[in-house]
Amino acid sequence: MSRLRYTGLRYLFVLATGCLCLASGAAHAGLSYRLTSPQAGPGSTVELEGLLTNDTGAALSAPVARELTGQWIDAQGRSLPAHFQLRTSPDAINLPANTFTRMAWSGRVPENAQGLLTLRLDGAADTLLALRIDPALPGTQVAANTSADTAGTPAAAPPATALAAASAPAAMPTNGLSPFDTFRNAISSYEPVYFAVGNRGGANARFQVSFKYRPFSPDDPARPAFMDNWYFGYTQTALWDLHSDSIPFVDTTYNPSLFWARDALWATADKRWALGLNAGFEHKSNGKEDEDSRSLNDFYIQPQVDYRFDGGSTLSFQPRFKYYAWTDRDMDYPGTLGYVDWKLRWAHDDGLILSGLYRQGTGGRNATQLEAAWPLKRTFLHMNGYLYVQYFRGYGETLLGYNQKTDPQLRIGIALVP
Repeated sequence: MSRLRYTGLRYLFVLATGCLCLASGAAHAGLSYRLTSPQAGPGSTVELEGLLTNDTGAALSAPVARELTGQWIDAQGRSLPAHFQLRTSPDAINLPANTFTRMAWSGRVPENAQGLLTLRLDGAADTLLALRIDPALPGTQVAANTSADTAGTPAAAPPATALAAASAPAAMPTNGLSPFDTFRNAISSYEPVYFAVGNRGGANARFQVSFKYRPFSPDDPARPAFMDNWYFGYTQTALWDLHSDSIPFVDTTYNPSLFWARDALWATADKRWALGLNAGFEHKSNGKEDEDSRSLNDFYIQPQVDYRFDGGSTLSFQPRFKYYAWTDRDMDYPGTLGYVDWKLRWAHDDGLILSGLYRQGTGGRNATQLEAAWPLKRTFLHMNGYLYVQYFRGYGETLLGYNQKTDPQLRIGIALVP
C-alpha cells in the first residue's frame, strides 16, 4: 500500500510539474506605448514606440495606423495638438500566438515647450506618457533609444487597429530593434507543443516541443521574396515512463528540418479558399547507439488546402508526401507507416480545435492520432494555453518502437500550441 501511495504521489508531482512548465499567466492582446527618450529639446523630433503583444493563444492580424494624434499637456494644464507619423512598415501585422512585435512613429515637440509635458493619445485614454523638456538639448535630432521607461500602460488600440484571425508569421523591420527582439520576431511555433499524461500500461507522459526560425526578414512583409519563406525547424517528441522506479524516458525523437513554407500561395477574392505549401528535408533520430539506434531522412512536400466557414472556423487538409533518402540499418519504416501522412484539422477562432493524423503501411499496419484542444482562457482558470486531449493507436508512437503496435492510449494535459 505504501508503494502504491508513493507511486501515486510521484505521478501527481510529475503531472503538476509538466503543467506548470507549460502554463503561464492570464491571456490578453494589447498595444502599449512609450517614448523612447525621457527628455528632449523644444521643437525636437521624438520617437513613440508601440509594443503589440499577442498572448491570446491564437494568431491575430492588426492594421498599423499611419498617423497617431493626441495632445501635449503642460504643467499648467494647457494643451497643444500632437501628431505622430509612422516610421516603420505600413503593412498590416500578422502576429502568431504568444509573440510580440514593435512599431514606431515620430512627432515634433512644440517649439515653446518647457518643463514637464504629458502626452495623451487619442483612442488610448489610459495611456499618459511623460517627457521632460531640456532647453540645452538640440532641437532637430530624433530621440535615441534609451533604457528609460515612461509611464505607458497597456491600452486598447485605436479604432483603425481592429484585430482579426490570421496565421502567417509576423515579419517586421528590424531597424532599431535589439538582437533579442530581432530573434523574437523571427521565431514562431511549428508543430503542436504539449504535455499529456495517460495510464494505459502504467502511468506515462508524452510531450513535444517545436519551433521554426526564419533566417531572412522580408523588406516588405506583405510581399515576401522567395528566400524570405525559408525556415529552420526543430521538433522534439518524448515518451516518459512515470511508473517505473527511476522514471526513465522510453524514447525521444529529435527532428531538425529545413523547409520552404507559405500559408497562402493563392486565395480567392473572398478569402474563403486558400492554397499553401510546405516542402523540405527533415532528419529524425533517437540519439541512441548500437541496437537501439534509429534514424531516417526524408524529403517531403505538403500542400495545404484551407476552407474558411462563415462561423469563424477553418478546415485544413494537409497531406504530407515523403521520399525516404536514407534510413538507419535495415529499418522498414516506409513499410510500417507508409509514404503519406494524412492530416486534417478544424479550428474555430478562439475556440475548439480538432485534428487527426493517419498513416497507412503494408500488411495492415497503420497509425491513428486524434487531438482536441480547448482554450483555457475560456474556462474558470483564465490562463494561457489549452486543455489538451490526445488519442493514439497503432504503430510508430516512438522511433525506437516504430514497428511495435501500441494499444489505444488516451492522454490528457496542457498544450501551448495545439
